[in-house]
Amino acid sequence: MSSENLHAPRERLTPTALRLHHAIVSLMEELDAIDWYRQRSDDADDAALRDLLLHNMREEMEHASMLLEYIRRADGDFARYLKTYLFTEGPILEIEAEAEGKAPSGGAGTQGRRGFTIGPLKEE
Repeated sequence: MSSENLHAPRERLTPTALRLHHAIVSLMEELDAIDWYRQRSDDADDAALRDLLLHNMREEMEHASMLLEYIRRADGDFARYLKTYLFTEGPILEIEAEAEGKAPSGGAGTQGRRGFTIGPLKEE
């Protein structure tokens, strides 16, 4: 039961914290199921069983995606991180550095490079 892993007394948690806890624990369970189905399908020597397990795995992916969207809608901080990292290209750590203002923008391979300049266009 998801309430068994609360880290604070239930009566001290806000309704929002409890709702997010339920969603996060459910997401964890869906991710576990995805992992189990994938491993079992890799190990199956019967094609019909393998196809059924992969079908079930994809169903769990759908459930996990729905829960992640619920969490995004319910938690502004989580939404901000998802917006920063999901559906991006390039090295994830460079995306993090850029988001934190620690790297120049410009994509992969530009971290640590200095930009080319031609100097002032007007003579003084």
